[in-house]
Amino acid sequence: MLSKHTNPLSETPDDNVVREAIAILEARYGQQTEPHQPFNSPVITKDYLKLRMSDYQREVFAVMLLDSQHRLIRYEELFYGTIDAAAVYPREVVKLILARNAAAVIFAHNHPSGCPEPSDADRRITVRLKAALATIDIPVLDHLVIGHLDVVSFAERGWI
Repeated sequence: MLSKHTNPLSETPDDNVVREAIAILEARYGQQTEPHQPFNSPVITKDYLKLRMSDYQREVFAVMLLDSQHRLIRYEELFYGTIDAAAVYPREVVKLILARNAAAVIFAHNHPSGCPEPSDADRRITVRLKAALATIDIPVLDHLVIGHLDVVSFAERGWI
């Protein structure tokens, strides 16, 4: 599935290629295959998320729910916003993680402007989410901000 936010009337031939690439990544890292390959590299995670989120026209906050071996249980888009913001509620994130029995998480959201540089608000919500999840012993492995061409990893910057 390319996106809930794509207008089928404006699809291009490239959209089919992107959908096929996502299907390949989901087969490699998702629930469809056994054993799953772990998301243990920022490069793998960046590639996966860039394909999933880089073309969205509004901000979307997603959670990658991982098992104890950092294999993908489920990719879940939780919050949808406007062209420059999305409200994120820690309570809803905690509920989802507990419901799916995740052992670790990776957060991601896109910047429809195309510039992946994290804002102060991005850093603040990450701190809040990390603190909330620490109370239930769920590690936050990374928070990635997806632009059109590049992805910024909080972990690579030493912020997680």
